[in-house]
Formats: sequence, structure tokens, C-alpha cells
Amino acid sequence: MSRFVLITPSADFDSRLRQAVEGGLQGGVQTFFTNVLPAGPYDLFAQLNQERPEVLILGPDVPVDDALRLATVLDVQVPDLTVLLVSEPDPELLLQAMRAGIRDILSPSADPSHMRVLLERACQSFATRHRPEQPKQADSKGRVIGVFSPKGGVGKTTIATNLAVGLGKAAPMSVVVVDLDLQFGDVASGLYLNPEHTVTDAVSPAASEDTLVLKAFLTVHPSSIYAVCAPDNPVDADHIAPEQVTRLLEQLAEEFQYVVVDTAPGLPEIGLAAMEACTDVVWVSAMDIPSVRGLRSGLDVLRQLDILPEGRHVVLNMADAKCGLSVQDVESTIGAPVDVSVPRSRAVAFSTNRGIPVLQEAKKDPAVKGLNQLVERFSPNGQAKGQRRSHRRVVV
Repeated sequence: MSRFVLITPSADFDSRLRQAVEGGLQGGVQTFFTNVLPAGPYDLFAQLNQERPEVLILGPDVPVDDALRLATVLDVQVPDLTVLLVSEPDPELLLQAMRAGIRDILSPSADPSHMRVLLERACQSFATRHRPEQPKQADSKGRVIGVFSPKGGVGKTTIATNLAVGLGKAAPMSVVVVDLDLQFGDVASGLYLNPEHTVTDAVSPAASEDTLVLKAFLTVHPSSIYAVCAPDNPVDADHIAPEQVTRLLEQLAEEFQYVVVDTAPGLPEIGLAAMEACTDVVWVSAMDIPSVRGLRSGLDVLRQLDILPEGRHVVLNMADAKCGLSVQDVESTIGAPVDVSVPRSRAVAFSTNRGIPVLQEAKKDPAVKGLNQLVERFSPNGQAKGQRRSHRRVVV
């Protein structure tokens, strides 16, 4: 059975698509090398001579107007078929595609790894439509997990990117990491990404009004997660308002199971706006006196402002028993328990320099164990346990 059907005259795109499918997806590809589209589902299925496919890809060199027309017909008559359009995205086309029922837009120059991610997401959409309907919960928003530290240099971005990658293993294509260190964010380098779009695009009026437009500005990572990277130019940070950040996180929480937010050091206005949108906060401290005292001061300020989210998770990063401080010293100073300890590790430092999070690879290292413990606090199996541990008694 051909799980995927491609219509395009482009043999090059067909070759890349087949590489994407053969690289890890089940099912085959049936291609019609033409730019003439069928009039409707009957004509399409008559040519297939098989059971209905899951994903229809309207490839390069197919007239866009014809593709939108066919997608509209299929959306009404065969709503369970997932349709992808291959075209260079722009806000106007994205809006038209959304109205026509097109699930995603794929760039004609996309490489097989990028194609594979979008095809996997399209198949998940197909499976979701065939899943027995469940009673809708009152609050179906995803968890927004902010990673904060009053001091820089504590490995906050390393924690955020590994947390996102770890959650991506439990919930593929349902995790997005957002870099809100708008001037000097390192999520892109930490994930070895060269994004075409950044937070600047994600908070634009077109994206804030239409989720499909917003999704076109997300960057796909090979670990089956998405990223919203910081602006290329630090000056662009001056043009992003806290209200725009709040709206962005609200939109992403509507679409993703987990939204991991990496923030700038300290408590800037953008960071405070993000914190108010968070369901959980991961506090990161290194095992040195300036970091620990900075965290204590930051927590005191936030308690006074009364904006601390209920979900609190304290991570002691680069922990070292020989540094002169103990975990008990840290707990006594910050007035809260340490939930996760991540030992100092050469493997983590090496992975950071390579731009490949240590949780993306199957490595055995004490730091990996600590990072997995953090991930477990948010995974479905460990969620209840994580909440209980978040409210241990305060150490005095």
C-alpha cells in the first residue's frame, strides 16, 4: 500500500521524498509525474486503485490555484486525508492554505530529514482523526515550562535544550523550545540550527492573528521538536514587547503539549511576562556562591511580586562535591529544596560545543541521568511525582 501520494512533474523532489520515507517511515510512495490535478477525490482514488492513502503531497510545479481548489474539495469530501502543499510560504498563501484545509506547507528545497519530520506530523494528524473521540477536557492547553536564572553562565540554555529534546522523545512533534534571550540567545547554536525565521517573525501581526502563519515560522529540529530562535540582530529585541511574547506563548500552548522557554539572565520585563504565562518554572543555579545568592535574591523579589508559578523545579547544574559547597548549603541559602542535580560533565560540555544536546544521543554519563530526572518530572508518567516533589518542605 502507498501511504503517501505525490503529484508533481519534479523527479528531483520525488527522489528526496522517497529518501525521507525510507529513512524511518512505514509505507510507500506513489507518484504521478504531472502538473495536472484531478478534479476531485473520485478521480484521484480511481487512479490509485488501492485503499485511501494517508497523506497527499501536492508537489513543486503544480499550479497553486489548482492545488488550493483541490484541497478545498478534499477537505469537505475526504476530511481524514492530510494534504500538504509544496511551495515557498508567505503570509497570504498561508492564510489561503489554512482556509483550504491544507495541513502544512513544505519548501520545494527541503532536504529529506526536514521532509521526514513534516510527513511524520502529517501521519500523526491522520491517526488523530481516526482515533475514537474522547471527552474534551476543560483545560487542554500544553505546559509552558520556563527556564530561569538570575545569573548568567549557569548552563541555562543547555538545560532548556536538553529538556526539550528529552520531552520530544516522549511526545514527538509536540514540543517547541522558545528562545527569549532576545539579544544574545544561544538556542540556535545549542541545537545546531540555522533558522530562516526567528521570534521577530513569530510575534508579527500576521502570526499573532493566525496559528498556521505562526507554524510556518517554526524551525524543525531532527530530534522531532520545533524551535523559535532568537533574532539574528540584537537590535531587533527592542521592537518586541512583553504583550507580544505573552500572545506567542498562549498560541503555542494551544498547539503543543510542551512549550519550553529559555530566558535571558536576570528578571527583565520580557522574562517576567514569560513567567506569568508559565505553568512551571525551572530555576537553574551553578554550585558557586554568586549563583546561589543570586537565585535567593531573585526568588525573594518574585515572592514579593506574587508571580511565582506553582510548579517549581530547582536544578543544581555543574554540581561538584569538591567545590566547597554542599547541596544542603545551597538549599539552606535559597530556602527551597534542590529537585535535580546535574553533575559537572565533559560529555555535556562537548555536546554543547558540537550543537548536539547530550540527550539527543545515547550516552552513558552521570549528567545524562540528572537531565533525564528533570525530563521525567514533566513526562506523563512522572508528572504526578514531579508535582509532589515540587512542594517538599522548605529547608531552614
